[in-house]
Amino acid sequence: MRMPLFAMSIGAFGIGTAEFAIMGILPQVAASQGVSLAQAGLAVSAYAVGVVLGAPLLTVATTRLPRKPLLIGLMLAFAAANLATALAPDFGFLLGSRFVAGLPHGAFFGAAAVVGASLVAYDRRARAISGIMSGLTVATIVGVPVSALLIGQISWRWIFAAVAALGLVAAAAIWATVPDTRGVIVPTKAADEIRAIRSKRVVLPLVTGAVGFGGMFAAYTYLTPILEDVTGMNAVAIAITLAVFGIGLTLGNVFGGHVADKAPIHGLFAAFASIATVLLAMYFSMSNPVLAVAGVLLMATSSSLVGPVMQRLLLDGAHQAPSLASSLHHAAFNLANANGAWLGGLALSLGLSLTAPILVGVGLALAGLVLSIPLARAHAEAAVPSIEPAELVTAS
Repeated sequence: MRMPLFAMSIGAFGIGTAEFAIMGILPQVAASQGVSLAQAGLAVSAYAVGVVLGAPLLTVATTRLPRKPLLIGLMLAFAAANLATALAPDFGFLLGSRFVAGLPHGAFFGAAAVVGASLVAYDRRARAISGIMSGLTVATIVGVPVSALLIGQISWRWIFAAVAALGLVAAAAIWATVPDTRGVIVPTKAADEIRAIRSKRVVLPLVTGAVGFGGMFAAYTYLTPILEDVTGMNAVAIAITLAVFGIGLTLGNVFGGHVADKAPIHGLFAAFASIATVLLAMYFSMSNPVLAVAGVLLMATSSSLVGPVMQRLLLDGAHQAPSLASSLHHAAFNLANANGAWLGGLALSLGLSLTAPILVGVGLALAGLVLSIPLARAHAEAAVPSIEPAELVTAS
């Protein structure tokens, strides 16, 4: 069953590149469209808002559809939207196409997680889902840095054309390798899924993640111009630093999985405290290239601890709606993306220094730390439910 998982990971790679590459080429997009850097940051927020709205709406709307054609359809829509971005005649059209490109994001990952879990033995489900998600990690290590490196030789439009091509490749690979899961995955009713996620044990992790994780995005969205103008790096050094960020995300995700299994709440407090501390140190040290790279690595590592913990808490709180919980997980983190990018851009539009978004990130991480307190109380009050095999292969 490796080929079906690989096919879906191609889609994850394309989605990850579409989501994060814009941050590495933001100055070029701003210059070509005749807008400020803060305005160009709206292209990050537009995609994130698309994910936030599309994840729950598309997941609930497609509860009765077979998973394989759904995955193919979502990839085709993703490819078309990114092609529209590549051909955008003006900045307004670009924002609209970025919004549409974000719509299939969460629904794809939610459906892919359920399909991946259904294709393997019960005790290999986590590894199957991790294999699919590895495409997203590879995008931050390879796709995003390569995009930043190539931007000096090619137009940013070719980056999105390549992402569109990846979407088509993923759709073809899914069609060729993913089996029909009807009869294996039991469909559910939309009303049942919605009821399963209304508890505070679902709402609180979503709100906490949407606010606190925005700290990383406030800094990362404007990292390329900061590295260029404040740190004094050239294109190659910036690409390497972006790759270091991807490595940090990978390390934090692996470590975060262990933390989520053993002590999720303690891990959550430690993660937000670490993010705030690292970002504060970065604010005062970005003029030093060595300290800047170290800060980027630590920022990524500490930030990616949050993801596995939130995924664990959401599955505990909505174990009867795993696909919807998974898609909402992506929605919350993309709301953090939109939130961080917008607030960081607001700081720049007020005439503050280029490193001001990093301070905005400190504030958001501290807010996440505060929001973790009621989340911890809700977790302590409820007994953690067991997750049965049948529940994890229930389609949303």
